[in-house]
Amino acid sequence: MRGADKIVTSAAIITMDDDAPRAEAVAVDTRSGMIVQVGTRSELVAAHPGAEAVDLGTAVVVPGFIDAHSHPLFSGMVCMPPTHWIAPYVGYGSYDEVAALFRTLDAQTPAGKALVFNGLDRILQSAPEIGRDELDLFFPSRPVLVLDNSGHEAYFNTAHITALGWDGAEPPVDPTGGRYGRRADGRSDGRAYEMPAVMAVALPMIAAAGLDPLAGAAKWYRLMAENGITATTDHTFTSALLPLVVALGAHHDTPLRLSLYHMSTDKRALHALPGLVHSDMVRKVGIKIWADGSPWVGNIASTYPYADTETVRAAGIPIGPSREAAMNYTPAELDALLERFAGTEWQFSIHVNGDYALDRVLDAYERALDARSLRGTDHLWRVEHVGGARADQFARAARLGIAVSMAPFQFLYWGDVLDGELFPHEIGSQWQRFSDAITAGASVSFHNDGSVSPPVPLRNIQAAVTRRTSSGQEHGPEQRMSVEDALRAHTRVAAAHIRRPDLGVIAAGRRADFTVLSADPTAVDPLRLTEDVTVVETWRDGRRIDLDAFDAQVARLDRRTHVLEEVAVALLGTMASHRSR
Repeated sequence: MRGADKIVTSAAIITMDDDAPRAEAVAVDTRSGMIVQVGTRSELVAAHPGAEAVDLGTAVVVPGFIDAHSHPLFSGMVCMPPTHWIAPYVGYGSYDEVAALFRTLDAQTPAGKALVFNGLDRILQSAPEIGRDELDLFFPSRPVLVLDNSGHEAYFNTAHITALGWDGAEPPVDPTGGRYGRRADGRSDGRAYEMPAVMAVALPMIAAAGLDPLAGAAKWYRLMAENGITATTDHTFTSALLPLVVALGAHHDTPLRLSLYHMSTDKRALHALPGLVHSDMVRKVGIKIWADGSPWVGNIASTYPYADTETVRAAGIPIGPSREAAMNYTPAELDALLERFAGTEWQFSIHVNGDYALDRVLDAYERALDARSLRGTDHLWRVEHVGGARADQFARAARLGIAVSMAPFQFLYWGDVLDGELFPHEIGSQWQRFSDAITAGASVSFHNDGSVSPPVPLRNIQAAVTRRTSSGQEHGPEQRMSVEDALRAHTRVAAAHIRRPDLGVIAAGRRADFTVLSADPTAVDPLRLTEDVTVVETWRDGRRIDLDAFDAQVARLDRRTHVLEEVAVALLGTMASHRSR
């Protein structure tokens, strides 16, 4: 390794290295982007006399935050203009406000122009499960798509069904792992369930609505970087998005490293990806599978029922318990999926929220691990979200070497309704069992699952440490975790989970990716963490990321010959492929 050409000092450097948890300075070789040495200021100045000195003053440096499960490409498409983001946390607190926006936009938008909305929340907005009939009342002639905030349902009108080219308004054969809503006569009711079906109806509409996917994704990249994230994943990657990935990863000031999880339903999911310009910036690491659905739309596979409350009834959620009825795959189908991909280099990542579904996933993982003699290896097969998991399931995951990526945002934004409104207190108050997972010895990372929630790691950390929701209410205080464990979940452990062992720790031989904070998160009152600690800047490869420069680089790309055209063609091809049964 070359010698250092830059020495960074600050009030404190939190390394996440168990052997040397704190340091005064870090020496970096910016030509390779690697950390050369970590230690005291005097040690590093003596060892690297010609290095540039950069003093960050009273700021505190931590390894770059890592969001271990996200959807930045799709989030950019469905949250940034011309798409209309209607989630509760961006200003639409009720369904009445959403309905008023529908009426206003239908009156103001040129006739025939498609409209796309994202973020309808049946729980937090008290919204019904809308579909073709309801949307036709608001939009009688223009194609319209509304994505549920969970990402697990899509709602659309008759004009959109016509645009899809479904013969007689009958949906295609249900894709594996998803389904289309049907009336008694077989025609579409304007609903799609689970990601394979949701993506099939959403991506063509997004392309037809005139979205610039490159600009949208770049805006989401910037939003993540502004909140201190330097590496993330795309857990809804499909081959149609490859030109977008390549373009975003190529820029000098690209703020995010990206690990790709290919949707198992993509015909090219078994293939390596050509055209990735920088393997240190973008790499395919895994395969994504959805075992069940979302707690907010009532299709998680659980052994416990929903509470019989007005909130549940208004959302149209069956009381349950759902068990196997909410599974997207039978045990045999899960086994077949794992068998199909287990012989490859790819890591498995399975979405699962309900405890019944988690039992079935761990069963399937155990069979596949034994069949492949992978017990005790660093396979790091993953489970995602695990909101309704039991304590014993974390212990089992730990024994099998299964990585657990938890979702503090579920507790943060929905915790007040989870406890007693959606589920009985003994279930809802324990949603996201942080303490149980750590006590069981599970390997725990954190994520925001954008665009389901805003990509803000500091909020996740505070929620896990305090067990207080966005309203300030406390639920299940026995499930608190330490600030140190929460920081690991967004740095060191998250790096391992996305298969980036070169990230997540400030130590020699690791990449020089840093998040610079205004104060030490371990030294403030946890109840004031997000008030007293803010993100100052992010660094990649030992240099400050210039987000304005990144915006300018993206803006200069010629949309006539570059990503927009390639992605639009691919997405419109998706539309054509779903026009017949």
